[in-house]
Amino acid sequence: VDVTAMARLFGYVDVTDSAFIVATLSIAFNPLFWNMVARWEHKTRALSRVFGSPHVACYCLGAVILLLNCVRSHCFTEAMKSQPKLEGLDCHWAYYLGLAILAVGTLFVTTSFLALGFTGTFLGDYFGILMEAKVTSFPFSVLDNPMYWGSTAVYLGWSLM
Repeated sequence: VDVTAMARLFGYVDVTDSAFIVATLSIAFNPLFWNMVARWEHKTRALSRVFGSPHVACYCLGAVILLLNCVRSHCFTEAMKSQPKLEGLDCHWAYYLGLAILAVGTLFVTTSFLALGFTGTFLGDYFGILMEAKVTSFPFSVLDNPMYWGSTAVYLGWSLM
């Protein structure tokens, strides 16, 4: 296995930087947290009982997920500020390419949310809140997981910018 590319990457990225470590942990924590909570709810219905309704419980979990995403975005931004910038990316074309990728990612995330609604986006199926039919309109007609791809594109675009 040729590891020269990874060695060059680690020459640019300071993996010991506290902001980098916190960002990495928040990026890993978020999906782990919401998937564990959703599976626990599906198995026990504990949140639905505590909040008195599966809809209220789903909205509360969605609010927590949104808050965690704000924290993750902040941590990511701080990590990006503390890392060295590649000289080759310090130009107008890289900025505008990043902006275009960010715009496409935002389009996929926003249209996914609009197609799924709040409970469809924020794990309503684990609360027993099911949609009447599978969503096949845009952006699901283009990608299988547009929310994930869109979010990835947002962070990639942000990184290039």
